[in-house]
Amino acid sequence: MNSSKFEEFLNKVTSKVKSKQAHSLIKKELSHHLQELSHSFQKRDSTKEEADEKAIEEMGNPFILGENLNHLHKPKIDWVLTSLFLIIGAISFLPLIGTTHSLPNYHFIGRQVIWYFLAVLVIIGFLFFDYRKLRNFWMGFYVSGVGILLYTTVFGYMMNGAQRWLSLGAIIIDVTPLSLCLFFLAWAGLFSKINTFNNWPKQMIVIGLFWMPILLYMALPHFMMSVIYFFCVVAMFAFSQVHKRLALKLVVANMIIGLGFLMTLIINFHNSYVFTRLTAFLNPHNVEVNFVVDKMRGVLSQAGWFGNGLFNDKDFFTSAHTDFAFPYLVYSLGWIFGIALCGILLLFILRISKNAFKTKDLYGRTLVIGGAALFAVPACWNILMGFGIVPLMGVSLPFISYGGSMLLCYSVILGLILSVFRQKDIIEPTIENFN
Repeated sequence: MNSSKFEEFLNKVTSKVKSKQAHSLIKKELSHHLQELSHSFQKRDSTKEEADEKAIEEMGNPFILGENLNHLHKPKIDWVLTSLFLIIGAISFLPLIGTTHSLPNYHFIGRQVIWYFLAVLVIIGFLFFDYRKLRNFWMGFYVSGVGILLYTTVFGYMMNGAQRWLSLGAIIIDVTPLSLCLFFLAWAGLFSKINTFNNWPKQMIVIGLFWMPILLYMALPHFMMSVIYFFCVVAMFAFSQVHKRLALKLVVANMIIGLGFLMTLIINFHNSYVFTRLTAFLNPHNVEVNFVVDKMRGVLSQAGWFGNGLFNDKDFFTSAHTDFAFPYLVYSLGWIFGIALCGILLLFILRISKNAFKTKDLYGRTLVIGGAALFAVPACWNILMGFGIVPLMGVSLPFISYGGSMLLCYSVILGLILSVFRQKDIIEPTIENFN
């Protein structure tokens, strides 16, 4: 009797809730509340049937209740984060307007317009996609990422001392952003079930899975991508609700392997390009290698509060629209603009980080935290690189530096972050002790 009465009441409530995804969550919450009310009335000497009816009456008009719940449990778009993305996207065209390239400026501006058009489509596509459908495909994402890097290591094109490009007809793309995106999805899915790896054989597999991409990135070589990957996975692990004992085992094992890995790099790759950059950073008297750093510092010292204009006569680097977009913008538009740009990027990353703790879904939270790291690490490194605080590496400023592959990768991540926020009030909690 109570099942049919409760079910009828719940169906009336959910008939006013537009989001079908929220129906199961609402029914589960209200059913639990109805059962509690019914038990409370039964303790006051009411029969079960009478108690059920009183419980339904206590809940009030189901249609009014449904309309109220419809406002609470509906998809939401994070307009603050979206607005920040649009501002950053507009800024990305400024380095293309003023810098001098081997090709006309309108060539790069036109291509950037196309890339951003595709990026918006990607973001919208993932925004309305149920991100939870990706969770169980983590192994497929991981294998695909490793497969792409292995294939590129053997058959890729060598450019600028790194073999990380593949040819797709007339288009040559950098595959490392795609692999990073795949590893990001893989680890988010794995961390949602990390506590099932409760014995040493499984734990050794997790450790091996962690280090494999780093080895492949170093083999290309692409040191910066391995750094971004490392911090992304560590950030997701830190908030994955892994059991303390398992976390301790994994941390200790990875620290031991990491020390061995670092010693191997120092011994075997001391003459490599990456090692040269790192040692030059530690040895400021190396004039030849630190020429770029000195020039960047000189450029920033001449910027002033209001800059020298986009169309200045400064003999700038050809990479002013890519790796050195930040110092170029500061020199051209001044320190006021540079500080504002840092503030916008900081707000963008903080907004993402804040959203991570608004979702009730562990997989969604892991995705957002990993995404925040994927934006924060390259943004901080790129800006600090302009000041000479960190070694010079090939790293783009998210959504600002020119380049289609990385832009589309960031767009996938941002689309998933917006998707998690959109569904935060219509999915069932999977996080323990969620408030």
